[in-house]
Amino acid sequence: MADPGRVARAILSIDAGTTGTRAAWVGQDGVVRDIAYRRLSIEPGPRGVVEQNAMSILTHTIDAARSAIAAARQAGSAIDAVALSTQRATAVLWDERTGLPLAPAVSWQDTRFAGRLGGFAPEWDDRLRASVGRGVGIRSPFLWAADVLARDPEVARCHAAGALRLGTIETWLLNRLAADGTHVATASMAAATGGYVLSEHRYAHDWIAALGCPDDILPELREDVSHLATTAPAVLGIAVPILAAVGDQLAGGIGLGAIRRGQVLCVHGTGSFVDVLVGSTPPAPAIGPVTSIVTARRDGVSSFALESFTANTGSALEWLCRGIGLFDAPADVSRLAQQADGPSDTWFVPSLTGLRAPEEADARASFTGLGLGTTRADLARAVLEGIAHSVTTTVEQTATAAATTVDEVIVGGGLSASDPFLQLQADATGIPLLRPPGAKAASLRGAAFLAGSGLLWEDLDAAVATIPAPDVFVPSTSADERAVRRREWAHVIDAELMLARSRRTMREEQQ
Repeated sequence: MADPGRVARAILSIDAGTTGTRAAWVGQDGVVRDIAYRRLSIEPGPRGVVEQNAMSILTHTIDAARSAIAAARQAGSAIDAVALSTQRATAVLWDERTGLPLAPAVSWQDTRFAGRLGGFAPEWDDRLRASVGRGVGIRSPFLWAADVLARDPEVARCHAAGALRLGTIETWLLNRLAADGTHVATASMAAATGGYVLSEHRYAHDWIAALGCPDDILPELREDVSHLATTAPAVLGIAVPILAAVGDQLAGGIGLGAIRRGQVLCVHGTGSFVDVLVGSTPPAPAIGPVTSIVTARRDGVSSFALESFTANTGSALEWLCRGIGLFDAPADVSRLAQQADGPSDTWFVPSLTGLRAPEEADARASFTGLGLGTTRADLARAVLEGIAHSVTTTVEQTATAAATTVDEVIVGGGLSASDPFLQLQADATGIPLLRPPGAKAASLRGAAFLAGSGLLWEDLDAAVATIPAPDVFVPSTSADERAVRRREWAHVIDAELMLARSRRTMREEQQ
């Protein structure tokens, strides 16, 4: 225990992700301590529906945060401020009068509106890419909110009473954790919804109106790093400012030390996100699955990146282990993969909620190349290699959109703890990977760095300077060997695309 006469300063950092919420305290040495973790469930349904329980997200967050606060107090540290990182584009509708959600939260993995949004593409795609940094896409919290409002009388009555609130997860948590019931959204989170004008820090009101979503339920836009609220003592037991709220993948990048133009990062969570940092000037419109995003906004200046992602990586492992019981735990997959003889004909495509690159909402996960001699070790290696190749495609597309050559990738997030996986990713990309210590908790560290800059640390550079030197994974295969595996992977994806289109055609014929 620390000297009871000395009270150190600390940031309470909360990371409300998709499959779990974590809280910890971070001191001036930049070390993430006493992580409290609470598992969250995902509720998949038919036709691309993916939902979560918003109240469960809130109660688990409060529980984890209280545990971290108690641990900090026990260590002799006092919480100066709160930092928040959350999953992006997952949305909640709630009644401000009761504080209760009016529908299950719609996940960022949800694709139920892909067909309807596709109908907007001819008129809106180019306009949106030039302003909000992405086309109509295959998901929209605004279309979802409009749909719920149109078909649910209780939601309609709440709107008529002026009490209906819409927000992404940081908006929901800020509202419930704050003493004054604030209703705000930060720039990095709003940009992920596809309804935020990057260069003007405002909503794309014409697009949101076209989707049928009323303006009066939208949260006020704020900067990611600012005094967003003060915590309610009745909720967390402390009254301190919440000074940062940012997307979890983006917080992870900062926690890995990626804060400068030209750096490339890959954060592995429920999905794996690849970002090429491009500085404070909005990038030219990208094409395909690559989008332009705000990584953080403070003091009137936004930082931007080009981004793409593989939707199912960590979630694919969770499903294989806890969903169908093929493996005992994610760590078991890594252990078994090391026992495989090497590359085989067995492949795994982790497209549980569709493919992102290339974009195909009807694609599904699959194992292929199975034979009588296939072992569980072969399956485990196929899982990790399939995820590695999916992420490699994302790296290639994002780098092409940024017109840059990638010399190294900074990696973090849960899956980065697997050495076998990172070696497969290095081999698939042909690029060295840098994993800073504590990379699994990078989002907690990065959010704390944002909230604590000017408080615990002189500035963000001083905060990032606390990160120790990284582990380095270099490619172990030749360029020719890599090219062969990449061609085989492309054939596997082509086969899945053919099946997806066939399924869609058959469904349309039956309607």
